[in-house]
Amino acid sequence: MSWQPAQDPVPGDRFSCDAVETVIVPRARDLGGFEVRRALPSVQRQMVGPFIFFDQMGPAAFLLGAGLDVRPHPHIGLSTLTYLFDGEIMHRDSLGTVMAIRPGELNWMTAGRGIAHSERTPPLLRQTPGTKLFGIQSWVALSREDEETAPGFSHYGAGEIPLVSGEGKTVRVIAGSILGKTSPVKTSSAMFYADVALAAGAAVPLDPDYDERAIYTVSGELDIAGDIFGPAHLLVFRPGDRITVKARSDARFLMLGGEPMDGPRFIWWNFVSSRKERIEQAKADWRQARFGSVPGDSEFIPLPEPEPKVVNYP
Repeated sequence: MSWQPAQDPVPGDRFSCDAVETVIVPRARDLGGFEVRRALPSVQRQMVGPFIFFDQMGPAAFLLGAGLDVRPHPHIGLSTLTYLFDGEIMHRDSLGTVMAIRPGELNWMTAGRGIAHSERTPPLLRQTPGTKLFGIQSWVALSREDEETAPGFSHYGAGEIPLVSGEGKTVRVIAGSILGKTSPVKTSSAMFYADVALAAGAAVPLDPDYDERAIYTVSGELDIAGDIFGPAHLLVFRPGDRITVKARSDARFLMLGGEPMDGPRFIWWNFVSSRKERIEQAKADWRQARFGSVPGDSEFIPLPEPEPKVVNYP
């Protein structure tokens, strides 16, 4: 997804749990019938492990004929990770990929030295009034070693994602390793990303296996050491503490994080790099149509005007 304008997140209240280092409360922004909540980057926290961008899309119900329309746009230096709870998105990219994504599946696109893609609601679904869309779009910064790798795309069906279940919990390991399971997704650095559903009263541990850990609450209420959190909060934990997440009601959330990145990252629009001059090159490449076209999608998103500043995220 292209970097859409969104309200900056606001800091949450101070909580009693010492393990919670930062509470980020994304503010909703309506992009014409489609709501986005941005948790990363924020003033309080720019990255969690390799996660440098984290947007909640929806939930939304589209009018007849309407849908998501993210026109072709470029990326460098990152992998995009699209994960849906409801709805469907059609992905097209400059490699010639055409792939629908549905709930429980995973689209993992590696931009590397450069790729362009679009994301749209399929035509058939636009003919159905009340078509829904709800999910998370995140960007994972690539390691310095992999920043200029060849672009690629991988799709994983729901049955390919490892599952941990029992005692009122269902955990789907989307990427990386956690709770003794490892996703088939090839990542650029040590990380974890998991979709967790808990029945009321059930609990799941978040052990200190990685220095940077967070959860993003999707639905229901969670109890962490006596503090209660509702939906749409990003909770970033201190390193080294053993965390137990307990559900007060049926709840769903995402666990994410990894090891600290191998140095700071610059981010501008849809570009991420460890080198500021690489961002400037990517701008020129998009202006000169050097990213390649997206077959079947003739539109494109121009560079932002006026240009925002390049931001450095340590």
